[in-house]
Amino acid sequence: MNRINKLFETKKKDLLSIYFCAGYPEVNSTDKMIRLLAANGVDMIEIGIPFSDPMADGVVIQQAATQALRNGMTLRLLFDQLKDIRDDVEIPLLLMGYLNPIMQYGFEEFCKSCQACGIDGCIIPDLPFDIYLEEYKPLTEKYGIKLVMLITPETSEERIRLIDEHTDGFIYMVSSAATTGAQQSFDTPKQAYFQRVQAMSLRNPCMIGFGVSNNATFRMASDHAAGVIIGSKFITLLGEYKSPEKAIMHLSGILRIPAHADL
Repeated sequence: MNRINKLFETKKKDLLSIYFCAGYPEVNSTDKMIRLLAANGVDMIEIGIPFSDPMADGVVIQQAATQALRNGMTLRLLFDQLKDIRDDVEIPLLLMGYLNPIMQYGFEEFCKSCQACGIDGCIIPDLPFDIYLEEYKPLTEKYGIKLVMLITPETSEERIRLIDEHTDGFIYMVSSAATTGAQQSFDTPKQAYFQRVQAMSLRNPCMIGFGVSNNATFRMASDHAAGVIIGSKFITLLGEYKSPEKAIMHLSGILRIPAHADL
């Protein structure tokens, strides 16, 4: 069974997924970052593939991606860094990136490399759902890779149900139609969106991302979905503390959840 499916079968609520950009803050920090996050009780990790034009990302992740590229991070190097990660990391790992570098690498070769490294799923924000169904779904299924689709407050119920029917793993609920970035609270329209999707009783669990940055947003999102995805806030803390260990500890304090590793 894919590790993503296994996770959602064994834990139904309050899941925490952390996003970080491969190659940031240091080009060789990827495997250390994954191990630290896993040791601190994170349920799932999204590893960002740096790209020069990340259309769904705000300034914080854009700057991290730019620095990672300057550090020399490439998709081929990332796969090399991940080759032994399954020796001691058991939680689900996903790659999140844009279509351009993946297509340059070769889509089937990308899926094959994901399988070889033990990557469980991928999030490709600029891959249209219709094209995924027509051209790429057979390849992701061939290599056992879950392709996670995003929905927003503007996504129609018909579209959400279509995504739910043709994907497997979880649905990424983007909290707003804006780019990534921390928010202090979720306003009434966002809360109504969370409630609307929750009431649809979808087959796939949902994870809420974009804007979760404190205990208030963490708890509100957790109340309406299986869990939350945090990216920009963690990247900001990495930049402030220059230390993955300190960033993890500070994030745990902000969210008021325990950190488990002996740091």
